Amino acid sequence: MTAQAALSGTVAIIAGSGVLPFAVARSVQAQGRRPVLFAIRGFCDPAEAAQFSHHWVALGQAGRLTRLMQAEGARDVVFIGGLVRPALSDIRLDWGTVKLVPALAKALRGGDDHLLSGVSRMFEARGFRIVGVKDVAPELLMPEGTLTRRAPDAAALADIARGCDVLRAISPFDIGQGAVVIDGHVVAIEGIEGTDGLLARVAQLRADKRIRARPGRGVLVKMPKTAQDLRFDLPTLGPNTVDGICAAGLAGIGIVAGYSLIADADAMMAKADRAEVFVTGLPP
Repeated sequence: MTAQAALSGTVAIIAGSGVLPFAVARSVQAQGRRPVLFAIRGFCDPAEAAQFSHHWVALGQAGRLTRLMQAEGARDVVFIGGLVRPALSDIRLDWGTVKLVPALAKALRGGDDHLLSGVSRMFEARGFRIVGVKDVAPELLMPEGTLTRRAPDAAALADIARGCDVLRAISPFDIGQGAVVIDGHVVAIEGIEGTDGLLARVAQLRADKRIRARPGRGVLVKMPKTAQDLRFDLPTLGPNTVDGICAAGLAGIGIVAGYSLIADADAMMAKADRAEVFVTGLPP
């Protein structure tokens, strides 16, 4: 039995920033289940959260979060939305979290996937089941094939292949999920700044004349890390990504289908078509 088929009752959505937590909540509702948002203070949008049953929690309130999820009758839990990695000293610890400090400190000493896997084990040890977007809202996943009027040409396909090779090679280091390749040259790899920051860096490199290729060439490639826990932190695109692609002077985006998310897909594709850039889903 798949996780999706086995899901029932209340689904706890631990919600960071962006529109995806609310898209997941609407999908859960459409499937006849009850979503409850556990909105992270300082990240989740209050106006959007108010449309659903919700509770506010701060980073570090694992005890409060656990009690609230149990009171709501939630067994299945999905983590979704943006979140900036905190320093341990910045986390507001409640009594339920204090006893987790050694495990939490260990989880923080590593990349994002290491951190998220460590946090998931803490919740699983308390009887919750961590599920992914693929289990609760599969329609949000990137489909295979080109979704825009413009399709990648031979040069763009070669750049996409190079980007995939690079991302597979750096996967063991748990660094990032994106790379920019222009005419076969790897000009930038995603780091702690995320995709928007990566594209802003490429735009600055163009402004500084460190990139000489004419605008309209090159690609952003996004794919999960090779050994990544696919319940968490899937590569994500949205309308803002198209803005970044245009500012960076790239031709388009290649992202692995089935293991990547699109926020507000209709708006994103409309914007991409207006900008004459491509968005293509790569074979998983």
